[in-house]
Amino acid sequence: MDWVNIAFWVFAIAATVSAGAVISVRNPVHAVLCLVLTFFSIACVWLLVGAEFLGVALVLVYVGAVMVLFLFVVMMLDIDPTKMREGWVRYLPVGLIVAVAMLVQMLILIGVKGRAVTPFPADNAAALAADSSNVTWLARTLFTEYLLPFEFAAVILTVAVVAAVMLTLRRRTGVKSQNPGEQTMVKAGQRLRMVKMGAEAPVVHSNSKPAAGEETQP
Repeated sequence: MDWVNIAFWVFAIAATVSAGAVISVRNPVHAVLCLVLTFFSIACVWLLVGAEFLGVALVLVYVGAVMVLFLFVVMMLDIDPTKMREGWVRYLPVGLIVAVAMLVQMLILIGVKGRAVTPFPADNAAALAADSSNVTWLARTLFTEYLLPFEFAAVILTVAVVAAVMLTLRRRTGVKSQNPGEQTMVKAGQRLRMVKMGAEAPVVHSNSKPAAGEETQP
């Protein structure tokens, strides 16, 4: 068994164990950290077989953006106030384990790539024929042969974002909405208004008994 197969089994076992921990641990923060390790292990497998773009995209999009967003949302949820507000120190051991596992996987991947003299059999044939990496070949193909579909996809996504914002900010009857422009133009004197109200005498009911030392009036 060569180093490539050994590294593949290490990454696969790490991804399987961390994926099982996502659905088995009770703490939601620990589950998110295990999910980060799962995605990172799968990205190492993609990098190992020569699909550099898929591995880098998985790390940047999911591990670097989506999972971090999930982690912040989970930390802000009021699931268990007594335990979730004890501080970040209680999550430090699991975070260190995940960080050490990711560091070990990176070192293994660098070592295996450095020992490889010939390209892996799973590498892209087009990329090997062009004598370039997977990312370079994909970028050249995307921005030369498929430039028009790429631009169409960018326009569609931009229109979708604008439409979502317009649907969110539309004025509806019976719904209170905020005006950020008016809120920022408010001065300090307009934030508090003093209202002077006249004092009223308390109403005394006829069936109420007078207190001790209090005289009744005819």
